[in-house]
Amino acid sequence: MTLPTEPIGSIPRPDYLLAGLGDVAAGRIDRAAFDELVDRAVRDTVERFEATGSPVVTDGEQAKPSFATYPLDGVDGLAPDGVVIPFADGHTRTLPRLTRGPFRYGAHAADHLRAVRAITSAPVKQPVIAASALSLLYPADGIDGYPREQFLADLVDEAERDIRQCLDGGADSVQLDFTEGRLSLKLDPSGGVLRDFVALNNAVLDRFTDEERARIGVHTCPGGDQDSVHSLDIDYAELLPLLFTLRAGRFYLALAGEPDPERVLSAVSGHLSPGQRVFVGVTNPVDPRVETPEEVRDRVLLAARHIPVDQLGTCDDCGFSPFADDTSTSRDVAFAKVEARVRGTRLAAEQLGL
Repeated sequence: MTLPTEPIGSIPRPDYLLAGLGDVAAGRIDRAAFDELVDRAVRDTVERFEATGSPVVTDGEQAKPSFATYPLDGVDGLAPDGVVIPFADGHTRTLPRLTRGPFRYGAHAADHLRAVRAITSAPVKQPVIAASALSLLYPADGIDGYPREQFLADLVDEAERDIRQCLDGGADSVQLDFTEGRLSLKLDPSGGVLRDFVALNNAVLDRFTDEERARIGVHTCPGGDQDSVHSLDIDYAELLPLLFTLRAGRFYLALAGEPDPERVLSAVSGHLSPGQRVFVGVTNPVDPRVETPEEVRDRVLLAARHIPVDQLGTCDDCGFSPFADDTSTSRDVAFAKVEARVRGTRLAAEQLGL
């Protein structure tokens, strides 16, 4: 397939792994026993990705309780009452709050990458959390003896290390999850928070060469948890001008769930620069219905009317279970959607003569 297609990240965890997450947290099993469950789930995830014909695989974030908080595994100095993220259906997610410095990651994404590369020869994509998301850990009233400026400097160092370890570890690409970008405009319509987020993420990206940045992408979506979203009501037109100033080579845009995707594509075409590739979302993880390959094909062909095909790719709108306890989408439905994306992208490529 000459039109690239990639997953975004999370796949719903099998029942035995969900039970294991609870068991290890409660002390009913030890870490070694839990790791065996993770290994089993990762192997099954990779095998099922390969069975769909997916040219790129991931571990489906099987070992992560959350896409956003994996670096905090084993980190001390956290309180549970941090920033609250509200979703449209009324449920919320709450981030931890940092209580002391210095800030250091307790775990790195490269640990997950190594496990996948050990069991497959396929190209592996590695999602990481953007520095901007972790900047929300710092409390508004500050931390005595640890000013925000020092926290951000430490955060940039840690985010760079997380990405670099993945690139050096053989990741085909590294994806920065930036779901807070669109949400920031809901919390601060002036765009000041978004500008701060972009500047922080660029401080990380500027530490990489042009060749390295070509393998680094940014994913944006309106959230996706328990079949609900947090910022679908925010117009993409408000996000895109700043989004495309991020110094990354790839952009993964949720699109299948948009009410007017052609309007978004028209706006994208006005901001896309040479050397950037846009992966458009062609399956919607918060919609329980499985798209047909023909629907996916038509969504790709629509995108190709606005984006040069040599700068176009496809993806899912979002991960299927960014938080491990989200069971609103089944594992079978997720892989059915992945297969539809792969087959539909292939159909579009054939029609485009690629």
